[in-house]
Amino acid sequence: MKLSSPFRALATAALMVAAATSVYAQSDAQKQLASDRFTIISPFPPGGPVDVLARILSEGLSRRYGQAAVVENQVGAAGNIGMDKVKRAKGDGHTLLVVPAGNLTINPSLMPGFPFDIDKDFVPVTMLAKAPNVLVTSPQSGIKNVKDLVAQAKAKPNTLSYASPGVGSGLHLAGELFKQQAGVDVLHVPYKGTAPALNDVMGGAVPLMFSNLPGTLPFIKSGKLVALGVTEAKRTPVAPEIPTLAEQGVQGVTVTSWYGLLAPAGLPPAVAEQLAKDAAEILATPDVRERLKTQGMTDSTMKPAEFAAAIRTETAVWAPIIKSRHIVAE
Repeated sequence: MKLSSPFRALATAALMVAAATSVYAQSDAQKQLASDRFTIISPFPPGGPVDVLARILSEGLSRRYGQAAVVENQVGAAGNIGMDKVKRAKGDGHTLLVVPAGNLTINPSLMPGFPFDIDKDFVPVTMLAKAPNVLVTSPQSGIKNVKDLVAQAKAKPNTLSYASPGVGSGLHLAGELFKQQAGVDVLHVPYKGTAPALNDVMGGAVPLMFSNLPGTLPFIKSGKLVALGVTEAKRTPVAPEIPTLAEQGVQGVTVTSWYGLLAPAGLPPAVAEQLAKDAAEILATPDVRERLKTQGMTDSTMKPAEFAAAIRTETAVWAPIIKSRHIVAE
């Protein structure tokens, strides 16, 4: 239907008003972010991926808004001390939290009396980056691929075992999810950290382990470990020669180490959207991508609503596994 001139003029005016409102809202969010200094909380020690991402963001936000951006390493209580500081801060976009997936999707079900309601206490801004995980074995195990592993595990239940950095860690739960999806019984052997667990796998004391691929890749390349499969939906560009678990018949084990950006409750949606856009542009620059690559990470940003949905989806995966297997944080 063709509009008459008066109606066409009204429609055009309405579109102009809507566009102006959108521009104003965006500009208003940027003005708010430029009004004060930033504090970015890293609830883990310096040097790790959380700290690296926090510092990348601090540098980028400082350049964009002409304000100081300080990273504070608020360490302790498995990340809860830093999260508590952000929870209590004002939701104006100037106090931010960089945190790994487990603090948002595993700990609420794992920790008795978990002190946060992720939906109510925080505003998810964006996922920042991710790093693939990989199932590895030692050369002396004789296991060549996932089909070998499943066949052995089914022929002799509970004779194979897998190491993890600790009870309730994401890599422990990756093993439990694998057992569920593959229909096998494999014993869990928890360690106090990744290094001693990997050492025992390389030495042949424990045949299997799910581990972060970037930290494990040097041992795979040197022949000290055999990569059986990555826990990704698709092969990873970090090591495209390693097949996925799904390719080898075990579906539904997509367990990626990822890191997110959150703010305190009360953050206006327009400011959350602007911060997500800022983070995406900061992480997409060539020099930052190279820095991420050295950590085995790739940028993986998304809009706030998408990130909130991703958190809920992953939490729904882990909660029944934690409950059914009676896993409690040590």
